[in-house]
Amino acid sequence: MNAVPNADAALLARLSRVLPEPEILLAAPLIERIRALKAEHDAVVVAHNYQVPLVSAAVADFTGDSLAMAQFALASRARTIVVCGVRFMAETVKLLCPERRVLLPASEAGCSLADSISAESVRHIRECCPGVPAVAYVNTTAAVKAEVDICCTSANAVRVVRSLGTPRVIMLPDQHLAGFVARETGVEVIAWGGQCEVHTSFSSADIRGYRASSDVTVLAHPECPADVQAAADFVGSTGAMAAYLEKHRPPRAMLLTECAMADNVALQCPDITFVRPCNLCRHMKATSLERVADSLERLGEQIEIDPALAERARVPIARMLEIG
Repeated sequence: MNAVPNADAALLARLSRVLPEPEILLAAPLIERIRALKAEHDAVVVAHNYQVPLVSAAVADFTGDSLAMAQFALASRARTIVVCGVRFMAETVKLLCPERRVLLPASEAGCSLADSISAESVRHIRECCPGVPAVAYVNTTAAVKAEVDICCTSANAVRVVRSLGTPRVIMLPDQHLAGFVARETGVEVIAWGGQCEVHTSFSSADIRGYRASSDVTVLAHPECPADVQAAADFVGSTGAMAAYLEKHRPPRAMLLTECAMADNVALQCPDITFVRPCNLCRHMKATSLERVADSLERLGEQIEIDPALAERARVPIARMLEIG
């Protein structure tokens, strides 16, 4: 500890639950540099639950799901917002905070879901289904959001669809979340065929194998296939998973989502042993402490959205926020 004078004792103790102490100490000078840059540029850092602990716990001012990140950014007074996540998350922050400087440290960080559908495809679906309301998962580009009636997250998708009060809805782009919503609401859901490359790598056979060797509580994200959801003990968003674990405190848990989620929950629930079928998101892992520091040093890449497009894309987000 004394080898790195600037190391924060409380942070070291917390991160030591999931990382080797030498790794934390080696990162300490860079953590201090990022803190100084945040103060210099009046910046806050928001991180998704899938970011590594050295980002989410050491330099982020807030860690949560994509909507919660944007809401925190909106509530803050910071001039600069650094989004440790993927491009659609940074776009959502920019839509809600158009006058702020929004930085994306990993400019290449995309999303298999967001990349699975275009604004042109949405227009075609709507032409084929006249009068049917369209719901876009927040995991979409600003251009796609501009073509729909309302947005949703994995946490509020069921509430959003029920709020529409219609027997049929268009829901895009994740086919598995759409199936989950259809089962929960009884509404006929016209789904797009998109899927998450991380969550679709899980299978019900994996769950059976783990259950055969240990007594484990299985939590699945609704982006997982239907057979995986059916085999799990709980299905919910990343935020819902964390809340479930904090409330129930099972001795052993397995999270069927991106690998870093278990590390971040373990920081809050050190008494739970996590069984880790570790599936990594290559896009989320593009962000690192070095790239956060570089982004603040250079003040790039800055997210910009055409004002006319942004005005349209903000409408479905605002409608979602009214529902909560």
